[in-house]
Formats: sequence, structure tokens, C-alpha cells
Amino acid sequence: MGTSLLTADAFPELVVLPPPVLDVVIPVHNEQAGLEASLRRLHANLTASFPYRFRITIAENASTDGTVAVARRVAGELHGIEVLVLPEPGRGRALRTAWLASDAPVLAYMDVDLSTDLDALLPLVAPLISGHSDLSIGSRLSSSSRVVRGPKRELISRGYNLLLRITGTTSVSDAQCGFKAIRADVAERLLPLVQDDGWFFDTELLCLAERVGLRIHEVPVDWVDDPDSRVDIVATARADLAGIVRLQRSQSTGRPPLADLRDRIGRRPLSVPAGAPSNALGQLAVFAVIGALSTLAYLLLFVLLRGIGTAQEANLGALLITAVGNTAANRRLTFGLRGRAGAVRAQLQGLLVLVVGLALTSGSLVLLHAVAPAASRPAEVGVLIAATAVATVVRFALFRGWVFRPAGPPGDVSSPASGQASLTTAGP
Repeated sequence: MGTSLLTADAFPELVVLPPPVLDVVIPVHNEQAGLEASLRRLHANLTASFPYRFRITIAENASTDGTVAVARRVAGELHGIEVLVLPEPGRGRALRTAWLASDAPVLAYMDVDLSTDLDALLPLVAPLISGHSDLSIGSRLSSSSRVVRGPKRELISRGYNLLLRITGTTSVSDAQCGFKAIRADVAERLLPLVQDDGWFFDTELLCLAERVGLRIHEVPVDWVDDPDSRVDIVATARADLAGIVRLQRSQSTGRPPLADLRDRIGRRPLSVPAGAPSNALGQLAVFAVIGALSTLAYLLLFVLLRGIGTAQEANLGALLITAVGNTAANRRLTFGLRGRAGAVRAQLQGLLVLVVGLALTSGSLVLLHAVAPAASRPAEVGVLIAATAVATVVRFALFRGWVFRPAGPPGDVSSPASGQASLTTAGP
């Protein structure tokens, strides 16, 4: 009886495809009606214009309609679509689960209604593929974005993002736009720290990313509001406010511990901020020059306004006008801070510092007029000069120790992190 020899030719060739470069996750809950159309539109767009291998993951979370059946049928007809079925609801939970399970080096998500123009997808993920940035977000509030939505949603969106900046939660322009991406190596370390499972997931992720020192890239987008959106605005707003309070509390208690994560993946500040002194003495010198110029402007405004109002009214008006310019100048020249990030918060904190100056200068005028009710204009100016000098010292201390206090750990002067993974270009 002869022996049969098995060779490699006896088996069909096994083709093992590399993982996709991009995994686009679409979290869905009871989206039976519009799911198929959105999936076909997204798949066609990626196939025609996206230059890398991709995957579309439908992260279904506890739907009670026919969403799962529709998703599986479309996935069976179109290559590169997978369905992940989760037993519990929650957009944040669905995103966390799908992203952590993915083998793609770049992860993204978008809302199922595809309100954001898909032409922005490549600009969204390109900085992550190149390693230039760690997270990327679409912004509907950029000056070059084009947005179609009602005044109610516009007001809520702008108010929410202003609240985030005032409270120091995050400085990005649009925290809740459903169009974001993240590098997988960053997601692996950051996502286990995100506690929210719902709509606040985005904001908490961005807050942690900024505290760790990651680079966040913002992309202007064209966005058309979905008139059939079923988001409960009141419930979402209540949950968002609770999330902000929780993050503020965790920051004050030092939980979660982010120092180790910052050392591992954070992009550390440059050793010397360009155009700004790095020590207290140098900062004080620049602050004094700005203060002197601000004082001259303040006194000039006081004299001009005194002609149309009382001394107290003129003092308040002059202080308000010069405070805005003084804060902006010190932010840039004294403490070396650039860009929009934190600018609004700094101005609001600067106005709180102004209250101290107002108390000192107004108090000095009250004391002067109590001692000399008929005090002359030069006497008023002289008293204000002395009070302003005291207020300047207090202002510098508050600026340096509170308003423009460095966000990173003391002595953190290392160069930015490097060594991003390279990605291979391939077709879908």
C-alpha cells in the first residue's frame, strides 16, 4: 500500500490580511430606521476616498427594535463591516468596549445620523496616523465651520462649552461633537480611567487627555442637525453637570492618579516658553512694565470718564477696560502662553483678580473723601497711584500662583514625547 505525500500545493493558499489602519465605530441604540442608509453611505465614502485599510464597527447597545438584524444583514453584504452586540445601553460604554477590543492603531467614532460631513474624516485621522497628535476632534464652533441647527441647540452647545472652559474641565472648543478619533495606544491607557458610560464620556475623555498632557487636534466641520434626534436634552444636561462636579471633585482629591500616566505618554512642555522669562524675577520685570503702561492707560481713562461720571464710576470703568488688556498682555508676554486654550478662563479669573484691585482703589477713594470731602482731582490721582501700586503686587502674586499657574508637575521640562508607531498604507 503506497504512502500519500501531502504537499503545500494540496491546500488552498491562506491569505491573512493585516489589521485595518482605521476602525470607525458607530454606537447605535434603536436605530433600525436610518441605520442601513447611513452604513451604505459611509462605506461607499470610505471605499472611494479613504487611502488606508478601514473597518466599520457597529457597536449596538441593548436595542429593542430590529437594529441588530439590520446591522448583521448589511455587514453580510458589505466587506469591512462588523457588528458588536452589547447587552447594556450607553454610548460611552459601547465606545469604550469597541475601541479596547479593536486591533486598529487609529480609532474613530461618529454618530449614526452622519450629521458631520464625511469629507472631514481624513483631516480628522491624518494627524493621528502620522503621530503628530494623540486625539482629534471635530469642532462645530470653529470660525470656519458651517453649521445648520436651531437657535435652541446652538445656545445650549455654546453655553455648555463655555461652562467647561470656565470651570477648567477642558479648553477644547466643542467637547460634544459626535466626530472624534484617538490613537489606540493612547486609548488603551486612558479609557480605563473614564468612568462615564453615557453622553458625558466625550467630555471626561478630553478632560483626562488634557490633564495628562496629550495633544488634541481640532478640525472644523460642516454639520447639519438631525431633526429626528431623540437625545433627551434635559436629562443629558443634568448628567453633564453631575459629571463636571465629579471631575472637579476628583481633581481636588488627586484621583485618578495621572502623574505616572503623564510621564509615560504626555507631551511635556518646552524647557523655556518662547518670548517669556522662565523665572519669577524676569516675570516680575515684564509684569512691571505692562503694569506701568496699564496704569497710565487706567489714569487717562479715569480722567476722561471722571468728566461724565462720579469718581467711583470712573474708577470702575477704567479698571474694567484696562483689566482685559492687562490680562491678555501678561498671559502672552509675562507667562508665555499662546493660543485660545484657557484664554476665556484666564480673562474670567482676571476679572476676579480685578475685584481685589477695585476694593483697594475704591477703598482708598472712600478714605480720601472721608478725610477730605473736597479733595482735588490731583489728590484723587495721587491716592490712586499709591493704591494701584499695592494692587499691582497682589495682582502679580495671584497671576503667578493661580491664573497662570503651570498645569504640569514642577520641574517638568523634558522634550515632547516621540516614537509613534508607523502605519502601512493599504487599500480597504
